[in-house]
Amino acid sequence: MRLTEADAVLITGGGSGLGAATARRLAGTGAGLVLADLAGSPAAQLAGELGPQVRAVAADVRSEEDVRSAVDAARELGTLRLVVNCAGVATPGRIISKRGVLGLEDFRTVIDINLVGTFNVVRLAAAAMIDNEPADEPGGDRGVMIMTASVAAYDGQIGQAAYAASKGGIAALTITAARDLADKQIRVMTIAPGVMETPMMAGLPGDTKATLEALVPHPARLGRPDEYALLVEQITANPLLNGEVIRLDGALRMPPR
Repeated sequence: MRLTEADAVLITGGGSGLGAATARRLAGTGAGLVLADLAGSPAAQLAGELGPQVRAVAADVRSEEDVRSAVDAARELGTLRLVVNCAGVATPGRIISKRGVLGLEDFRTVIDINLVGTFNVVRLAAAAMIDNEPADEPGGDRGVMIMTASVAAYDGQIGQAAYAASKGGIAALTITAARDLADKQIRVMTIAPGVMETPMMAGLPGDTKATLEALVPHPARLGRPDEYALLVEQITANPLLNGEVIRLDGALRMPPR
């Protein structure tokens, strides 16, 4: 599917990191973009930089009302064709640590944002896409959903119980969601990034960053957010990609710690 000026894209977590990189790349397509992020995020500033076809909407992905508003905002800009789910948290915590047992609410919050929040966006955006005319050809896509998992879904490290479980849930959701939405002509794909050079990683000490880079077989460096954005573009364009999780990690397999 090729995005045009008549189309719209919804990006959650669109104010920074992978979401912001995706917004910058897709702005060149001419499609309208809605950057859904928490109030106080850099989304509004980024929208101002990218042009009048880009809007920022304050939204918590756990909120049905917020997500409906974001979907509606996207539909005001054009036909909602693409949704990219980048919103998420990576709050660490061992099941049992020196501070005691991992709080159930701490675990639940990560699951709610990363997994339940992603599902909330997918279900409401899919409901908005089903009336779209198929793009490109009679048997083409009405829309494309892209979710974000992590290599932690497969190689969860010590202290990543909540994060790995949430991302593992997204990986497992991929094929089911793709099958559920196949008769609606909506594709569902997931990207599982490795260690990416996001703002969170940019603040690490130099020796820590070097250690992480050495874990990546090739290329031996952190992933770049624009490489995630490029894969979003490639998934959107390739009609046979559906129901799959793609690791974007340079052949990285994470050690226990």
